[in-house]
Amino acid sequence: MSLELCILASGSSGNAALLRTPAGSLLIDAGIGPRVCAKRLIGTGVSIPDLRAIVLTHLDSDHFTLSWLPTLLKYNLRLHAFTPYARKILFRAAGEPSAHLPQSAIRDAISPFHATPFSPLPGIIFKPLPFSHDDTGSHGFLISSDTTRIGYATDLGRVPSHLFDAFTNLDILAIESNYDPAMQLASDRPAFLKHRIMSGSGHLSNQQALDTIRLILSRHESTATPLPSHIVLLHRSRECNCPNLLRDLFSKDPRIAPRLTLSHQSERTTWLLPQPRPPLPHEQLPFAFA
Repeated sequence: MSLELCILASGSSGNAALLRTPAGSLLIDAGIGPRVCAKRLIGTGVSIPDLRAIVLTHLDSDHFTLSWLPTLLKYNLRLHAFTPYARKILFRAAGEPSAHLPQSAIRDAISPFHATPFSPLPGIIFKPLPFSHDDTGSHGFLISSDTTRIGYATDLGRVPSHLFDAFTNLDILAIESNYDPAMQLASDRPAFLKHRIMSGSGHLSNQQALDTIRLILSRHESTATPLPSHIVLLHRSRECNCPNLLRDLFSKDPRIAPRLTLSHQSERTTWLLPQPRPPLPHEQLPFAFA
């Protein structure tokens, strides 16, 4: 079952990624509202009514907005959220304009996940990876089907060892590369914000992201595993980062350069599809019939 990924928006003003599978489509995060999302979906072959679920990394407002709740109920979407987040969603919804929506209906639409893998769509497995982002944490995911493996990691704070254990044999790697340290320090941002971002509980710098990607690729090579078809950089700061700087830095590694995609805040990427892999020595080539 092949999986396809399209980053609809990525940055501090809203994050959302579209995952298309033979069993249906879902969003990873919904930090842009339904109207913006509907416009961003134009040309993808997917529309809001086609969605079947939303999976949340965490509850920061740039990753989930309560404006999705009416749409959630209208189209019978399942909202998959870490168990403590599920309780917070209900609490926040009670004090929002959407409070006229039945709390019982919102509760029934939420599927809490824990530390163990879960299946938001048939044949698709999400393995949660906890990250130390701010006080409440965040989650990345190893997303897998019988043919495709996607590593998705944003708002990490720092890179835990279990990310490397999970992100093996990947077809697509999507990871945040939020800021350039020199630009961050030279910015007009208040000192407390700079500290939050750079302290190990905020976001990854470009160099941290590059070091992480290189190690993942080296582990692929050490096991004679094909490298990912695509490497996507997420959550770029508009104030403290630069697309040209990113391209120059990451393209110095010849393994990364031909696979590199930069996500954007205001426009979607193309569909990112895994490339066919050569069969393993013990596998038999399938026969094609006209």
